[in-house]
Amino acid sequence: MKWVYEKIQGDKFIWGITILFSILSLLLIYKATDGLAQEFKGGNSFYFAGKHFFILIAAFLIIYYVHLIPSNYFAKTGLLLLYITFPLLILTLIAGFSVNSADRWLKIPVINLSFQTSDLAKLALVLYLARTLSKKQDILDNLKEVFVQLFLPVLLVFALVVKSDFSTAALILGISLIIMFFGGVKLSHMAIVLGGGVAFFLVLVLIKPDLFPRLETWMHRIDAFSGGAEADDGNYQSNLAKAAIIDGGITGTWFNEGNYPSPPQAASDFIFSTIVKNFGTFGGLSVVFFYLLFLFRSVKVAIKAPKIFSTLLVVGLSASIVLQAFSNMAVSVGIFPVTGQPLPMISMGGTSIWFTALAIGIILSVSREAFKQSKNAADS
Repeated sequence: MKWVYEKIQGDKFIWGITILFSILSLLLIYKATDGLAQEFKGGNSFYFAGKHFFILIAAFLIIYYVHLIPSNYFAKTGLLLLYITFPLLILTLIAGFSVNSADRWLKIPVINLSFQTSDLAKLALVLYLARTLSKKQDILDNLKEVFVQLFLPVLLVFALVVKSDFSTAALILGISLIIMFFGGVKLSHMAIVLGGGVAFFLVLVLIKPDLFPRLETWMHRIDAFSGGAEADDGNYQSNLAKAAIIDGGITGTWFNEGNYPSPPQAASDFIFSTIVKNFGTFGGLSVVFFYLLFLFRSVKVAIKAPKIFSTLLVVGLSASIVLQAFSNMAVSVGIFPVTGQPLPMISMGGTSIWFTALAIGIILSVSREAFKQSKNAADS
């Protein structure tokens, strides 16, 4: 154990939180996939948990090897990754396949691996914005330059993602605005571009609704959230999630059956309700605490980062993980309409976990360099 502790570098709290979430994830997925195993895998209760275990092993290999890469290498990949992202997003719109009635996925030939191109777009934008803001602080007074070099790539990605996945598009926009704010973009510039973009989007929805094939789904989810829809999928799952939370009470059922069935997506989109059902309100609040602790430790890393690029990179990546986590948890407790966002490093998944692992690895890379710099300064 001491050998492992010495081998890993960077913020040990972030390492510990990631490991804790992974262990919790395995326990929850083993329990939450009982029904799926009975229906599709001949009652093999270990199938989904076993598959998830190997996904997590791959995730930790990604974190480990990425955290050893010098952070300045990531700056060089930002623009290239964005150039790769645009054609992949367009290809997803044209040839993407449906999961839960949404065309969000591409399948990689030969290896037969599926992934959401929006996950790649999120990472690419964070890298690009951090790099551009660190190199071009002199353009921040010029609205035209700010729009062309910062907002335009964000709006293009938003436009390509929003047709099939509004919640992820909104998340990407929110993360981008956070990076721009900390990167020194004027609030007045942000308000002008954002206000104009929202107005244009609403007008487009009104006059050309056929451009948004999932518009009806969005409206149903909003209607379900407001209490106006009858037994549609979003309302049905949300009600079961709330019932699971009621089952959990203060202390939880500790993997015993409760009074209500779990939602069909108890291992993915509604896994936070599974946490509360099994570990009670205390367990749910503990998960919230550890995500906040992850954010706090990431902020400390960002403050100590040796370069502006590294600071903005950590801000963007940590905001991405934590905003997604709180979006997922808000859906389970009924604060948000159904969004389909997984709970990072806890929900059952494949490539989404690996993209989260990549983000954590980059944060730990910056943390490793910041720690080394602080140690060298102390020694001198």
